[in-house]
Amino acid sequence: MTIQEILNSSVTKLEKASIGTARLDALVLLEDITGKDRAHLLAHPETPVQGATLEKLNGWIVRRMKHEPLAYIRGKTEFYGREFLINNRVLEPRPESETMIELLKELVASRLSLVARKTSTRESNLIITDIGTGSGALAITAKLEMPQAEVIATDIDPNCLSVARRNAKKHHVDIAFSEGDLLNSLKLATGDWRLATIMANLPYVPDHYKINQAVAMEPRHAIFGGKDGLDLYRRLFGQLNRGERRVQFVFTESLPFQHKELAKIAKQVGYSLQKTDDFIQLFERF
Repeated sequence: MTIQEILNSSVTKLEKASIGTARLDALVLLEDITGKDRAHLLAHPETPVQGATLEKLNGWIVRRMKHEPLAYIRGKTEFYGREFLINNRVLEPRPESETMIELLKELVASRLSLVARKTSTRESNLIITDIGTGSGALAITAKLEMPQAEVIATDIDPNCLSVARRNAKKHHVDIAFSEGDLLNSLKLATGDWRLATIMANLPYVPDHYKINQAVAMEPRHAIFGGKDGLDLYRRLFGQLNRGERRVQFVFTESLPFQHKELAKIAKQVGYSLQKTDDFIQLFERF
């Protein structure tokens, strides 16, 4: 079969399966299987694809027809302009989470650097902890964007940490990994606590919230967060309320309609809402 024939056939199959991005998905999988970019593929529609290559592509199309996330089929995804390895044991990082990196960079450039200057503290004492790291996309991106920071990534699932470590190696970054439930494996009083920051993209979807077929194929424990979706955030802020765990800034991700309740949870243990941007909120200890 030629590129054009494969593309036409794949798009037809995906559209019949109600895949809204049928043509794009087919092109992406063709790029992966042939090693050619889409400009080349579209410019050479007569190029034949056959044998094991065609068989593998057809298998990928069948998987996508079942609404399996494209990232799981490809074994990779993009986050903040970089490629990350992924499998079905971790949640696919979302574009919404990139806002957390943007707000973190703003914070580091302004308030945290100001604290460092006032206290004669070296910028290398900036500590960023990613709670529930999953694929490691947030932690690794933070380290790449702010190499002066000490970055710690934790997850309760060793399978997630395995993927995160592979991604850290892929991007040549030095990150400390810790297996544990939220903050239980960490000591957060190291150094100047005023430079300690947490990123927490925890499961926040309410248990009975309707999700699409693709999301339903991702790990359930990485998506749902209890009746109102905020159970893990309640536990996180409860742990931060302990005297020995001094953290100045906490970034969270949740659905917009959850933001008001999440702000109440944070305020009860001494954190005030400083900024909201789309799905992301920034809290500061007062």
